[in-house]
Amino acid sequence: MPKPILLAIDDDTSVLEAVVQDLRRHYGQDYRIVRAASGGAALDICRQLQERNDTVALFLSDQRMPGMTGVDFLQQALHIYPDAKRVLLTAYADTEAAIRAINSAKIHYYLNKPWDPPEEKLYPVLDDLLEAWKQGYKPPFEGIRVVGMRWSAKDHAVRDFLSRNRIPYQWLNPEQTPEALNLLKEKGADDAKLPVVLFGDGTALVQPTSTDLAAKLGMPTQAQQKFYDIVVVGAGPAGLAAGVYGASEGLRTLVVEPNAPGGQAGSSSKIENYLGFPSGLSGEELAKRAYLQATRLGAEFLLQRVSCIRSENNYQIVVMNDGQEITCHVCLIATGVDYCMLDVPGAEEYTGAGVYYGAALSEAMGCANETVYIVGGANSAGQAAMHFSRYANKVHMLVRGESLTKSMSKYLIDQIESTPNIVVETGTEISGMSGNGHLEYLKLKTPRGEEGRETSSLFIFIGAAPKTDWLPKAIACDPKGFILAGPDLKAKAAASWKLSRDPYLLETSVPGIFVAGDVRYNSVKRCASAVGEGSIAIQFVHQYLATL
Repeated sequence: MPKPILLAIDDDTSVLEAVVQDLRRHYGQDYRIVRAASGGAALDICRQLQERNDTVALFLSDQRMPGMTGVDFLQQALHIYPDAKRVLLTAYADTEAAIRAINSAKIHYYLNKPWDPPEEKLYPVLDDLLEAWKQGYKPPFEGIRVVGMRWSAKDHAVRDFLSRNRIPYQWLNPEQTPEALNLLKEKGADDAKLPVVLFGDGTALVQPTSTDLAAKLGMPTQAQQKFYDIVVVGAGPAGLAAGVYGASEGLRTLVVEPNAPGGQAGSSSKIENYLGFPSGLSGEELAKRAYLQATRLGAEFLLQRVSCIRSENNYQIVVMNDGQEITCHVCLIATGVDYCMLDVPGAEEYTGAGVYYGAALSEAMGCANETVYIVGGANSAGQAAMHFSRYANKVHMLVRGESLTKSMSKYLIDQIESTPNIVVETGTEISGMSGNGHLEYLKLKTPRGEEGRETSSLFIFIGAAPKTDWLPKAIACDPKGFILAGPDLKAKAAASWKLSRDPYLLETSVPGIFVAGDVRYNSVKRCASAVGEGSIAIQFVHQYLATL
């Protein structure tokens, strides 16, 4: 981002040079110092700077200049940069004129020449003025801007992708920010086709997919090699841990993730029961640290969705949605679970338009001063409630069971009870919803009977669906789709195991394909447990590789 500007004006070149040197010595690190040898030249410079959207923080102008006095210049500069601080340099004889100019040109200060030493007579004055200027200065946003409507599933998908990948952006809703339409016109974009993503380099993407955004942002969508020792499918806590340990132990490791590192845990606003972090940390921070650690150790990450896996001659071939194929000795499935869909009338219609699954990070600020409803009674729902309580006027947690104690950690229950704008409604579930273009109304079954509630935001954190229907039939799963491995495989689907040796602890019914984390049958649904499984999976990978 360009530095704000200090503009010095004096017709005496030797004096001007001394002013510039004094300014550069003290302010050069934070400001750009620009000079002009007359008032007219300074006005031309101001107009050029304005056309380039540059910012002037302070004018430092001599009074006695031929053609245009300092007061005349500052009066005209006031209309170009009204927020800039204005300082007049005067000889002792011009002091009275300078005092009058404080009103006429709205001058903030005048200084008598010479001011030697500047440490005593120049810098303290300018420091105070610049500090006051900075308090009212809002630097122009030069990053990614998303122009979209709040009740659009496509807009939500774009913002959720950017949020989960920790990419800063500014969201502009044309209904609330009319200048957003001017931005679209400048880019020649159609406001009927939203969202539009505007980039700092002047380019724009209209209704982009995650793949479009990834390609534009320089995220890797093509693998660097055709063969790896291990391909990890999924970059939740289990996949990230496998990436760290696989790479650290010398395995050529590829981690494939369609959305963002962290999985469901990555969207948790605060995890307080993770070992070694007494003050807690966000899922976003945990994912970021693990990702950086894995890449530093040599793991490669790929933003793609895996469509299928097949086995050929003791090799695993991992096929991406775009058709590229990666061959490996071992594949580790660490895809985690997704939230179950809410099966009530209207839920599908309003998904992305008031009804959201997870999405606490991307939608929380948009719910400022509103009433928000959260469905679920486990830790993810509790963490979301705490996060939304910082923005929303009131947060209602709808819990089907009698209490939170069976499904939520004690520390989180205590936090919720002590947060005045969170209301926990037990024995309550949604029976229907309605709205005009977006969610507006909920129907609830409560211990008191049927009730109706007005709201425009419902966040769902229920159940755990593994969504493993893309896997080959040879990989044995339980009826719900969770992957059987190790002793569970032998106990529940022994016929699917074809080798004389027993499967390793995390090995599936297909030798060389392992599983870790929440997608595994009978796993403990906790972040630390997933990290542990991802870590120890590498031990069994080594044992398997030794048999080849």
